[in-house]
Amino acid sequence: MESKTTFVPVLSIGSGVTDIEFYKKAFGAIELWRINNPDGSVHVAAFSINGDAFRLHEESKDGRNLSPDKAGCTTVTIGLSVDDVHAVVAEAVNTGATMMSPVIDYDYGYRQGEIKDPFGHHWLIEKLLSKKAFDEFLKTL
Repeated sequence: MESKTTFVPVLSIGSGVTDIEFYKKAFGAIELWRINNPDGSVHVAAFSINGDAFRLHEESKDGRNLSPDKAGCTTVTIGLSVDDVHAVVAEAVNTGATMMSPVIDYDYGYRQGEIKDPFGHHWLIEKLLSKKAFDEFLKTL
């Protein structure tokens, strides 16, 4: 079986989580598979958003894999490029996300808004509005 290298982020969630519907409702994610613990909580679940995969994994007992809530911070912001930034951000907030930064059109050619999902992960929801503006911005650096 031939395979190719792909990038599959794994987002840590707290132990005992049973409801991971947020990703389906907010981003239209498709749940590919799930492995539950004996108590019904999520151990690992895989999702796809427009063909791009990511996973949720419960934090580890040895402390090597902490959820943002347990760690008290996050070190990664997940970028999600979409057609309608306003609609996706609004749906995410309606579904339980916290608004971190409202949707703004930036001089560098992007429309962006940032949310924090119910598990503490930061998402930058964005759309490139003008490649020309972005290329011009890069020339200033």
